[in-house]
Amino acid sequence: MVFDDRSPIYLQIAEQIKNDIVTGALAEGEQVMSTNQYAAFYRINPATAAKGFAQLVDDGVLYKKRGIGMFVAPNARDLLRTGRRDSFFADVVDPMIREAKAIGIPLKDILQHIRTYGEA
Repeated sequence: MVFDDRSPIYLQIAEQIKNDIVTGALAEGEQVMSTNQYAAFYRINPATAAKGFAQLVDDGVLYKKRGIGMFVAPNARDLLRTGRRDSFFADVVDPMIREAKAIGIPLKDILQHIRTYGEA
C-alpha cells in the first residue's frame, strides 16, 4: 500500500481494510494485523494506525478481543457492501441519469449499453 496526499493516512488505512473485507481478502472473524505490526510494516506512526483501526471499531467493522487483538466483525462485509451500494447509486448512478436526461440520452439506451457491457 502506498499512501498519498488525497486524505489523511488513518482514513486510507481504514479504506484499505474495508476494501480487503469487501473483496474477501479479510474474512469475518479473521484477525487483522495489530496496530504496531501495521505501523512497522507500512513505516508509519503507530498512533496513526491506531486512529484508523479505532475508526473501524467505531463503524462496527472491527472488534477487539482484549489481550488478543482486532478481528473482522460478523456481518462486516454485508454492512460495507450495503453502504457502498447506497453510495454507488447516490454518487454514480443518480448523477449519470441526470446527465443523460440533460443531454437527451433515453434510459433505454443506457440500459442497452449496460447490458452490452455486462455481457462483454
